[in-house]
Amino acid sequence: MSRDAVPPPVRLGDYRPPDWLVDTVHLDVHLHPTAARIRARLALRPNPEGREGAPIVLDGDELQLKALHLDGTPLAGTAYVVTPQALTLLAPPQRPLTLEIETVVNPTANTKLMGLYRSSGTYCTQCEAEGFRRITYFPDRPDVLAVYTTRIEAEREEAPVLLGNGNPVESGPVEGTSRHYAVWHDPWPKPCYLFALVGGRLDRIADDFVTATGKKVELGIYVEPGKTERAGYAMDALKRSMRWDEEVFGCEYDLDVFNIVAVADFNMGAMENKGLNIFNDKYVLASPQTATDADYANIETIIAHEYFHNWTGNRITCRDWFQLCLKEGLTVFRDQEFSSDARSRPVKRISDVRLLKSHQFPEDAGPLAHPVRPSTYREINNFYTATVYEKGAEVVRMLKTLLGEEGFRAGMDLYLDRHDGDAATVEEFLACFADANGVDLTQFALWYAQSGTPQLAVSGTWDAATHRYRLDVAQSLPATPGQDDKQPMVIPLALGLVGPDGRDLPLTLDDGSNAERGVLRITEPRQSFVFRDIAERPVPSLNRGFSAPVKLSSDLTTADLLFLARHDSDPFNRFDAAQTIALGHLVAATAAARAGADLPVPDALVEALGATLADGALDPAFVAQALSIPSEADVAREIGVDVDPDAIHLARTRLRRAVSAALAAQLAATYDRHAPAGTYSPDAASAGRRALRNSCLDLLAAGGTPDALARAQAHFDTADNMTDRFFALAVLAHAAPQAREPALAAFHERFRDDPLVVDKWLALQAQIAEPEALERVRGLTRHPAFAWTNPNRVRALIGSFAGLNPTQFHRADGAGHALLAEAVIDIDGRNPQLAARLLAAFKSWRSLEPVRRASAEAALRRVAATPGLSPDASDIVGRSLE
Repeated sequence: MSRDAVPPPVRLGDYRPPDWLVDTVHLDVHLHPTAARIRARLALRPNPEGREGAPIVLDGDELQLKALHLDGTPLAGTAYVVTPQALTLLAPPQRPLTLEIETVVNPTANTKLMGLYRSSGTYCTQCEAEGFRRITYFPDRPDVLAVYTTRIEAEREEAPVLLGNGNPVESGPVEGTSRHYAVWHDPWPKPCYLFALVGGRLDRIADDFVTATGKKVELGIYVEPGKTERAGYAMDALKRSMRWDEEVFGCEYDLDVFNIVAVADFNMGAMENKGLNIFNDKYVLASPQTATDADYANIETIIAHEYFHNWTGNRITCRDWFQLCLKEGLTVFRDQEFSSDARSRPVKRISDVRLLKSHQFPEDAGPLAHPVRPSTYREINNFYTATVYEKGAEVVRMLKTLLGEEGFRAGMDLYLDRHDGDAATVEEFLACFADANGVDLTQFALWYAQSGTPQLAVSGTWDAATHRYRLDVAQSLPATPGQDDKQPMVIPLALGLVGPDGRDLPLTLDDGSNAERGVLRITEPRQSFVFRDIAERPVPSLNRGFSAPVKLSSDLTTADLLFLARHDSDPFNRFDAAQTIALGHLVAATAAARAGADLPVPDALVEALGATLADGALDPAFVAQALSIPSEADVAREIGVDVDPDAIHLARTRLRRAVSAALAAQLAATYDRHAPAGTYSPDAASAGRRALRNSCLDLLAAGGTPDALARAQAHFDTADNMTDRFFALAVLAHAAPQAREPALAAFHERFRDDPLVVDKWLALQAQIAEPEALERVRGLTRHPAFAWTNPNRVRALIGSFAGLNPTQFHRADGAGHALLAEAVIDIDGRNPQLAARLLAAFKSWRSLEPVRRASAEAALRRVAATPGLSPDASDIVGRSLE
């Protein structure tokens, strides 16, 4: 089968154990720019759970076979069948045997960035999900675990640094040559997707970490020469995450060394290869002059995420790729908890939910909807999605909410103990929590099987005569692709009943019991809960802390929401109440804008925002979040059908302008009060103060007054760090057309030699919501700083235009859709993964109004009709059009 052919679907129900197991892998890798030679020696044995007498079938992808030996003897050509995609030994002896395979690959020509490739002169690998088959023939599946020993050889001048998985064993010169070698051994059995090697000219920062049992671990972060001073924060984040994992989950590191390598060309954010994490350099490199507070926070989170995989992903891996959420959703939950402990838990929760709603909710509502654990796929690379990651984390969080802190830890301890060294399944994961707590999680497992976002409709009634408050809850789950009939879910609904004085009332149910930990278990299509001893009408605070990833509707009035925005003890719901007021206004204002009318700003919203600004006891980072007006994507998601991006943009612009005018004095005073003092620090408190000051600057500039724009210009001119400088640049780019070009030019002139900063410059221009944006983006594709071959550059420019500029991407004339289609078709031949991820910008195309909907469909069909389209892109387009 051609690699460009659409592969047949892979189904969870068809899983069967591998016929052959691999106990050990010895690799001898001779690095060369265009002809790297890989000699693999595999110790195989028949799997007792496999098919008796089965052939040995090994996966490949664009491989060139040079030699093949069985137990030291060359194999006759009649004994096997080989293609670039597979190697099959037709009738191997049914006993333990040794297979030696020699292949040759071209790292420089590997623009797919999967397998072994060169990034800016550095050799590196990416093997998840199916990249190892681009290095050598192998049973490339996660349930084949082996112990790896890797010898790497290269020209010393070209690659003085040679790194592999596990611990270093030996190294030295290759006698009589200009080459040298290094041998690495990983004692922990692992699937081939966790294999990694690196060779290149790299600088290193070194440190060490002493584990809870006193073992000293050598730490290294490798970066391009001259950039070590920008890796210090990543090292600090690594050490903090190692300590946190010991203290919170009892997970201790298990090798003598831990290395991180930052590379410039990478399809993903980072990869958790055992003992040798490979990172996109944007998630390692940071300095006050080049990285924003958001960059620092992302580095902290992603460093922790990949390290936490050492146990949840590496020591315990997934049986098959359908179980991807078992490592990714669980590890996202773990990194969220780490960041919550390191920073502000309420602010982190708000940030995570905003990400979930902006990325995962639209996925659930569109043609690409799929369960947290899908039941079928054609191209696994397309299932590294917000549903698997972010919704998967929410499912784990619900387990913790339902079981409590101690019950959740007991389940995790049992999972880590019972399945250490295993390739596990979701069922096995849930069984640990069920067994540790004596509960039945059968219905809860539906969160892994059913796609779509559950909807909760909640209404309340207070009976003054009986002092009882009744809460009626109805749940529903809309049909999604391939799933028309849905079953009721287990939904943990955390709540409070807030009395007139702003205090929470006791949650005593009518039968005298209390709502455990303030959580109601919703398990039926309709349920009612009656609380007694409620002397005055309460205001219900629903889904506190966003205890379940649901769409909530209620009978709360605007006055109720305003009350919660001022008094709710739950920070998330305090934030969400004001957001709900704003969102309701924006939906109505969008309809008015389409009709040629305008709506006055709701007094309740101005009052809520003003009260938040005036509350000096609140965390500045929280106030910054509270001041944010719902995004255009938030409004589009709320409207859901017949979406007109231009009308949404107009409604939001009007609201921001009105809020700016109403709160100008407060915003200016808050801005001045949070002027920087001292040198820049990326710590959470300092970042929070900057976030609030910049949020005030943004809202002030939305009013468009000369004073406000002059303030933004001065902010840009006097900034001493990237956070303030880039935020001011963004304000000028969006709100001050006359100042835009000089500021963009000055910024580029200052940072033109730093690709990661130039990415910010490209992304910002792609987001300017003006008709000229399309030609600006086309022009920037010809800029010397842009490269179609670098995923970071493409994501910054093309990805930002398609994902963050809805009025121009969804232009009524179809030109924005056409631009993305052209880019995808061009990129697909070089980097199918990148092309497929760009296509995800069409995930909500069916919700657009008819003219734009027709344009999006035409663009998708144009991509679909492209000859030789990759399986990655074909899969996305096919599901989008179904």
